[in-house]
Amino acid sequence: MAGVKAQTVMNMEEHDAKPYYFGITLAGNNSNFKLLQDEIFLKQDSIMVAEPLKTFGFNLGLLGNLRLSENFDLRLNPQLLFASKNLYYKENYPQRETTKNIESILLSFPLQVKFKSDRIGNMRVYTIGGLKYDYDLASNARARRAEDLVKIRKSDFGYEFGAGFEFYFPSFIFSPEFKISNGIGNVHVKDEHLRYSNVIDKLQSHMIVFSIHLEG
Repeated sequence: MAGVKAQTVMNMEEHDAKPYYFGITLAGNNSNFKLLQDEIFLKQDSIMVAEPLKTFGFNLGLLGNLRLSENFDLRLNPQLLFASKNLYYKENYPQRETTKNIESILLSFPLQVKFKSDRIGNMRVYTIGGLKYDYDLASNARARRAEDLVKIRKSDFGYEFGAGFEFYFPSFIFSPEFKISNGIGNVHVKDEHLRYSNVIDKLQSHMIVFSIHLEG
């Protein structure tokens, strides 16, 4: 008797023709600042080290996907991000080590173009690239506490790029994704009266994100 070759059952075949669909996002982030020191840093001898620290946080979001063609989509992925971008200082007078905790609660609005491969059974690979706007609900830019602060702007623009996989199950799509998200602007509000601030020229946000998208 001739052998019968098993065939892969294609899940959610009709999904590929949908003009749009939605989903949810759960993610973890590793964030920090890119720091550029001010020329004052070299002229003073009070603060010897000023550098960013990497910290971990998490994201919750929604996802909307618009089909442009067989291999291109437009994706909006608004998220609520909980992140810290802390700064480490080593001081001479007095001799001590200080960490400034800069907590952020970000509303992020990324708009991305998604390039996806053809389906290989119940899996496909994709890449993304696009722009984002972030609004920091916890910004301290207007705070008036002295000495203690490094002030951060509420708004930031940036760009993102990454890659992921889509795994098709009978009733949903499971998509693990890795991306890098960088700010373009300087979010540091310089204040010459704040000793931890005046040694810094620029702060730009940097974030590595691992996401799980559940799409229907």
